[in-house]
Amino acid sequence: MRSAVLLAALPALVSAHGHVEQVKADGVLYQGWNAAFQYQNPVPKTVGWKADNLDNGFVSPDAFATSAIVCHKQGASNGAYVNVKAGSTATFYWDTWPVTHKGPVIDYIAACNGDCGAVASTSLSWTKLDQKGWLSGSNPGTWATDNLIAANNTWTITIPSNLASGNYVVRHEIIALHAAGSTNGAQAYPQCVNFAVTGSGSAKPQGGVPATSFYKASDPGILFNLYTAFTSYTIPGPALGKIAKREHAREFN
Repeated sequence: MRSAVLLAALPALVSAHGHVEQVKADGVLYQGWNAAFQYQNPVPKTVGWKADNLDNGFVSPDAFATSAIVCHKQGASNGAYVNVKAGSTATFYWDTWPVTHKGPVIDYIAACNGDCGAVASTSLSWTKLDQKGWLSGSNPGTWATDNLIAANNTWTITIPSNLASGNYVVRHEIIALHAAGSTNGAQAYPQCVNFAVTGSGSAKPQGGVPATSFYKASDPGILFNLYTAFTSYTIPGPALGKIAKREHAREFN
């Protein structure tokens, strides 16, 4: 059930796009960030990073080298954590997502090495956890976002079973391509969520990079015409990452 009590008295958000309203892990439902919370006093703590996205808007390619691409515009940790056991799944509940906004769904993870609230977003080193993009057909075809919509606007990831205990940020992102045939037309919707992971693993994400280096406006997965006949799509960003345990490395999935 969505958190109607918390939102009843708040200004309505523009619903053309969407945001992660809640997150569920190990049977517990947690409140994500809703930009309307900024009107509450005090602002409630949430597992989702607060951001200046009252219009449910996006980050455009001309801002991909700025802090806005990390955890959305003016993104900052908001005090709460999803408690999850390594090896468990976590589900992101979007409040809505338009069927016309087709594109990839991508997840990254970064270690906070302590309190996530004490880490600047631009200093986080991200490893790609999973990704799904074009599935079939063309012009525009079937995409990961269609799967998200079919699952009642949800997306589920698995926390690596050998991940070391500690605090992490998961960066869950949709890149909408409906206007990406034009330069600066792609729309990124990054959503950051704090996770407190427990377990007996000792592995750490490896090969991480700052989010400001993920994408360029000219990348084939960013500048992409959804409304032509095509037979492939290159998901933008770094390759799927690894976690290292002792002297060995293993892929996340």
